This record gives sequence, C-alpha cells and structure tokens, in this order.
Amino acid sequence: MTQAAAANAQSTIDELRALLGERLSTSNGVRDHHSKDESWHIPHRPDAVAFPNSTEEVSQIVTICARHKTPVVAYGTGTSLEGAVIPEHGGIVIDLVNFDQVLQVNAEDLDVTVQARVTRKQLNEHIRDLGLFFPIDPGADASLGGMAATRASGTNAVRYGTMRENVLALTVVLADGRVIRTSRRARKSAAGYDLTRLFVGSEGTLGIITEVTLRLYGIPEAMAAAVCSFDSLEGAIDTVIQTIQLGIPVARIELLDDVQMDAVNRFSKLDYPVKDTLFVEFHGTEAGVKEQAELVEAIAGENGGGQFKWATKPEDRTQLWTARHDVTYANKALRPGCEIWATDVCVPISRLAECILESKKDLAESFLIAPLVGHVGDGNFHLGFLIDRNDPKEIAEAERLNERLVMRALAMDGTCTGEHGIGLGKMKFLTAEHGEAVSVMRAVKKALDPLGIMNPGKIFTM
Repeated sequence: MTQAAAANAQSTIDELRALLGERLSTSNGVRDHHSKDESWHIPHRPDAVAFPNSTEEVSQIVTICARHKTPVVAYGTGTSLEGAVIPEHGGIVIDLVNFDQVLQVNAEDLDVTVQARVTRKQLNEHIRDLGLFFPIDPGADASLGGMAATRASGTNAVRYGTMRENVLALTVVLADGRVIRTSRRARKSAAGYDLTRLFVGSEGTLGIITEVTLRLYGIPEAMAAAVCSFDSLEGAIDTVIQTIQLGIPVARIELLDDVQMDAVNRFSKLDYPVKDTLFVEFHGTEAGVKEQAELVEAIAGENGGGQFKWATKPEDRTQLWTARHDVTYANKALRPGCEIWATDVCVPISRLAECILESKKDLAESFLIAPLVGHVGDGNFHLGFLIDRNDPKEIAEAERLNERLVMRALAMDGTCTGEHGIGLGKMKFLTAEHGEAVSVMRAVKKALDPLGIMNPGKIFTM
C-alpha cells in the first residue's frame, strides 16, 4: 500500500469509528474472518470491518468511503466460490450480519421482502406455516442478498428458475451513497430500464443490496425424491436429456459421477452403489408426482438405470439432499488439507453429454482428482479439483484443465459460469464469452461507480 493510500485508509477508519463506535473493527481476528470465502483464492485482509444496522448507515459508510476513495466490499455469509467477497484491494468490508429481518410477507401475492442477510433456510422456516416456500437452493445456507448479487441458482433451478427469475425488486446503496429501489411488487412492468436485472449478478460492483423482494411458491401437495444408479455415464446423461426434452416437470435432477458417489458415501455414511448416479425429485399433486416418477423411471430403465430408491418421508428427503449439498465437505475429506477449485460451466442441454464426456476424458489423463456433480437439468455441471494451493504443479494442472473445460463450453455456445459468478476466478474468460459487450459493462460500471470503489478487481479490470 502506498503512503497516500494508507493515509486515506486511516482517515476513512477515523470517520467510520466516529459514526459506528465499536461496530467498526480493526482486530486481526475479525479482518482475517473477512479476508476469504469458500474458494481456493488467496485471502486478503481488509483495513477494517463495519457492522451497520440500517440502509441509512450503509449509505453513510459508502459516502465516507467515496470521499476518501476507499474500496468497499459487501459481505453476507462468505459462501462465494469465486473470490467475490475477498477484499483484494483492502478497504472496508461492510458485514450485513445485522440485516436479518423478514420485513413483509404478502401471502396473497406470493412475495416477500427481506433484509439482505436473511438466509434461504431462515426465510423458509419463517413462511412454512403459511404453506409457502422459496425454492432457490444453492446448497450453502447463503444470504439472499448475496444470492441476488451472484445470480445464484442451485438444485431447484430446472423447475423454478434462478435468482434472475425470482427477484422482484431490490433496495440498493449506490457508490455515491444514494439509495434506490429498483422496482415495485407488480409481477410485470414496462416502466424504464430494468434496474433489478442490472444489479442481480453484479457481485457488489455497482452497489450494495440491503433489501430484496422475492417470489414465493405454494408448498406442493406431494414431494418424492429418488436415487438411480447407472451402468454408464452416458446412460445417466441421456436420461436427463430425454426427461427435459419430453417436458417432464422434474423439480430437481442432479448428476453425481462414481468418484463423487464414493466421496458422498464415505462422508454422509451412506451405502449407494459407487456408480454414476442421478438424484431426482418430483413436486406436484399425488397423481402428478406418481405419473412423473413412472415416466422418468421408464426412461432411466431404457438407458441402463437400476431401480429407483425412493425417499418420500420429509426426513428421508432431507437426508438425501443434505448429502448432495455436503459434496464440498465430502470432497475435502477425500484429501485432507486440500482446497477445492470449483468449475461451473453450463451448456445447451443437447451438448451436455459431449461436454461432460470430453471433460471426463481429460480427467482420466490427469493426475488430479476431480469429482463431478451437476444441476444437469439445465446443462450446468461442476468439477471440483482437489488441489494443494501451495503446489505450483497442481495449480498449473487445474488451470490447464479448467481452461480446456471453459473453452469447450464456450465453443458449444455455453457459459463459463452457470451460477457461481465471475469474481476473481473467471475474469479472463469474460471477454472470450461476451466480446465487445464487456466494454458496455465497463461503461455501466464507470457511470455508476466512477471512483471504482465498489468491490474493485472483480468481474473485469477497469
């Protein structure tokens, strides 16, 4: 840090301490906690961490930081997988831990307004007795503000869409301290630019989300989940493709390869066959779920799938999906002390088999272990490279395999990130994917954040 930057940082801290008192921390422990996320990227300490209690205080903090040109990074639960919350340029982290209130449930309109730090599990606990639920489920108990900022999705996206389709409005603090609300609660509007969609997926680079209005759904009359093992990876993938192309409304359809199933069995104390496997879930009426299940079971049988192992009781379904969501920890247990470099490509469903099989061929020729798991109903899958972050050979091999995977997906008219976002990890692929459109993104960034203080160094360089 230059002498001038250090002086600016100290001036910022002095002003913020006068505003927040003990709710501004410069302790090493607090700064270390906010120096990282769940990605493999190298941590970086902020200069201080602020704990505001209101949107007005966030506005005041940002205004002070703008005056001193001090970087600002918003922090929810720290579950990002691409370094999106790592304060690589130092500055002030704004921890929204106190923004944990469900503000307004409109059961008749099927929507809810929450503060940004409310998590998806917390929201679903709050609205369960109303017969409602929020379906977007990225696995981690992420904050809803963070999920909006990264345009998250997860296991239910094949039926219910992503955060892009389920965010109705946002309250956002801009880089100059102004506070805006991007929309009203109406289900559609043709009034002006769609600012809600602009901020959904912006990863904190355009403003700080403090409140989110979301769509809700009625809890289905019936839910049933099943596990089906296959003799071949091709058979599992073909089952997915045929299910989607036939328009069968599965709620979740997840692929775990044999390596991943071995890790899941060990970690979650399960005894499924160590084979390429589909986890499937159906939502609807009793009759509808039965019909959907019979159709998918027949498709699976034609593709070398075994008998469905059913989980219909809530506790059994919870155990099944907890095991699926815990794959990160299961994978780390395969190689204690490792970091996980998580990939995140998404391709048109017709190219899914080709993309996965070519990627598995690359893995067969590599010395790295990388279990495969995917939300394959929408063409999205992940490889988790188990790496020693301090071993240049392993980093280089993961980089090589990841680049081959991403460029393969782009050649198939896919994307470098289906749900994790760009953050630090995928910046170099953005231009390959979007070309000249990146210059338009930069122009938007410059217009809304001319000083470049909002989560600098993420998505693209300026």
